[in-house]
Amino acid sequence: MGTGAATLADAVQALALALRARQWRLATAESCTGGLIAAACTDLAGSSDWFERGFVTYSNAAKTDLLGVDPAVIQAHGAVSQEVAAAMAQGALQRAPVQLAVAVTGIAGPGGAVPGKPVGTVWLGWGTAAGVHTERLQLSGDRAAVRAATVLAALQRLQQAVVSVSSSV
Repeated sequence: MGTGAATLADAVQALALALRARQWRLATAESCTGGLIAAACTDLAGSSDWFERGFVTYSNAAKTDLLGVDPAVIQAHGAVSQEVAAAMAQGALQRAPVQLAVAVTGIAGPGGAVPGKPVGTVWLGWGTAAGVHTERLQLSGDRAAVRAATVLAALQRLQQAVVSVSSSV
C-alpha cells in the first residue's frame, strides 16, 4: 500500500504506545469517516488493551441519539461545525468508560458542499474530561483521500494529546 499505509500504521502504533503507557482507553465518534478510525485502531493486534468502542453517527439523528448532541446545535451550526464536533467528542466521553475520545464530522464529497463549507471541510474534536479541543481541516482530493487524511489527522491529534498530558504530569 505504499507510504500511506506505513504512515497510518505508524500513527496507530504511536497512539497505542501512548495510551498503554497511561493505561487509558479510547472511544471514537465518527460521521464522515464511517468507522475508519475505529477500524484503523482495531487493525492493530492487542488494541483491546486501549480501544473501547466506536460510535458511527453518520446521520444527525444518530448524533443526537447515540452521543446526546442537542438538535438545536445541529440546526444552528450545521452538522459539519466546530460546535457539533465538540459535542460529539463530549458525548463519547460521557457515554463510554474512556479517558480519551475523538470525533469527526465533515464533507468528504463529491457532493454535500454548502456555502462556506466546501468538499474537504472536516471538523475534528478530541479530548479528555478536562476539556475538548477542535480543529478545522480543509482537505483536498477525492472522497477516499479526504477520509484517509481525516483518519491520519485524528490519530495524530490523539497521540499528541496523550503525550502532552503525560509530559505535563
